[in-house]
Amino acid sequence: MPPTFVLVPGAGGSAWYWSRLVPELERRGVPAVAVDLPADDDAAGLTAYADAVVAAAGDAPDVVLVAQSMGGLTAPLVCDRLPVRLLVLLNAMVPLPGETGGDWWTATGHDVEASGEVFVHDVPAEVLATAPPQRVQSGTPFAEPWPLPAWPDVPTVVLAGRDDRFFPVDFQRRVAAERLGLPVTEVPGGHLAALARPVELAEQLVALLG
Repeated sequence: MPPTFVLVPGAGGSAWYWSRLVPELERRGVPAVAVDLPADDDAAGLTAYADAVVAAAGDAPDVVLVAQSMGGLTAPLVCDRLPVRLLVLLNAMVPLPGETGGDWWTATGHDVEASGEVFVHDVPAEVLATAPPQRVQSGTPFAEPWPLPAWPDVPTVVLAGRDDRFFPVDFQRRVAAERLGLPVTEVPGGHLAALARPVELAEQLVALLG
């Protein structure tokens, strides 16, 4: 049996972000679960986000965690609560112990201003037209020190969209090298690669299973 891919979204917390990737994975015989996070709840911090991931995974006996963007703050927190064989970072934040998500931007030297254009420049208009109402991301989880004492002892792969304008590839390479000592594998697409290039991303993810 292949593992279950548990897909953790970034800011906004919408499972819809993975809506084009899930059927591509399932078409390849790989089960997938898209997590919905309580992103617009100011009472919900990183613990609540981690609880949502665990609940979505259910009793899956073998898990590959895929974390997009802000999901990089959440996914590592569940590696000791789920049977995770692989953690995949997709255009994801890589936090350090004790660092807040709010401090991450300055600490990493990130200098690209967030705007709709940098996120969706390569997502087809007909796909964007199916998006649910956008939820405003609460600042609560960004204000918390990242609670782990170290990166989890789980095999980790870093994927970077070669057309990502928000986290450019060179930026992701530097952060991955400095913080994890890991290389970056480029994949087609921008920051929202799962919406823009789901076929190619599914192929890359399945290939990671060996």
